Amino acid sequence: MSFETLFTDFTKVKVAVIGDVMLDSYLFGNVERISPEAPVPIVAIKQKEYRIGGAGNVALNIVALGAETYIFSVTGKDEDGEILQKLYKEHGINTNYLIQSEGRITTNKTRIMSHNQQMMRLDKEITHDISVEEIQLLINQFQQCIQNNKPDIVVFEDYNKGVLTPSLIESIIDLCKQHGIHTAVDPKKKNFFAYKSVDIFKPNLKEVKEGLNISIDAIHQTHLLTVHALLQEKLQHKASFITLSEKGVFYAIEQSSALIATHIRNIADVSGAGDTVIAVASLVYAATKDMHLAAEMANIAGGLVCEEVGTAAINKEKFLLECQRLLQV
Repeated sequence: MSFETLFTDFTKVKVAVIGDVMLDSYLFGNVERISPEAPVPIVAIKQKEYRIGGAGNVALNIVALGAETYIFSVTGKDEDGEILQKLYKEHGINTNYLIQSEGRITTNKTRIMSHNQQMMRLDKEITHDISVEEIQLLINQFQQCIQNNKPDIVVFEDYNKGVLTPSLIESIIDLCKQHGIHTAVDPKKKNFFAYKSVDIFKPNLKEVKEGLNISIDAIHQTHLLTVHALLQEKLQHKASFITLSEKGVFYAIEQSSALIATHIRNIADVSGAGDTVIAVASLVYAATKDMHLAAEMANIAGGLVCEEVGTAAINKEKFLLECQRLLQV
């Protein structure tokens, strides 16, 4: 299959993304002097931008590659939630299954930027678990999505903000198994071992070490295969896909595994790179069932978005050219 054909096939894939959504606000300006009130720089704001963050950024990357994409989460009934809904619709992300709650606020991370450097970040959020009623509402919404649209794969994007609870995770995975829907997860520490029986489990190396309480002194395929075995003992999942920062990525599934080196890039900002990696890996796997190809392409995609400042979706045309250049022989 050519990459042109594969990228065309992305339009036939349906993806549900469930997890912690957030609004990324950027204030861009210049620093020209220090405050007389305290030894801090004064940033003269020139521009304000709103971008899609968190689980929404996973959805944004998937829809940017042409797949039909549905977002599942709980936001506040507030101005930030309305801005987020508007951004989703502008980018073609289906919001029919998004829930707004009076009992929560929409997570907003405000970054103050000067000369492409982050000066400060201000977070507005609630991190306690969603209520039992909200959990059931999300399950009902997912059942409705299966009935109306039946996704090919579900991506769990966990930022420890309270949307993904153990009972919700278990219920959604059970429904996916009943209906033959693939599952992938980008986990965080709180629910690390709650994602039993998923198809793709994608932690980063730090999360693996913390989750398993082990130390890894050197990155070797043999060591990582041991990590895969330890994870499988607890999760009974299908594939491990571990991101290794500048060392690249590692995957293991059944009798296949590989340590894939990163490609040299001019790194501007690593924000959102993990979102892009899980988005691309999930989409490629749903389209091809080829974990090696999914890992190779996700590795390229993660590097590409690091060349952009702030959270940004993958550029489809540039990504296609890079896949052809780096992966075709």
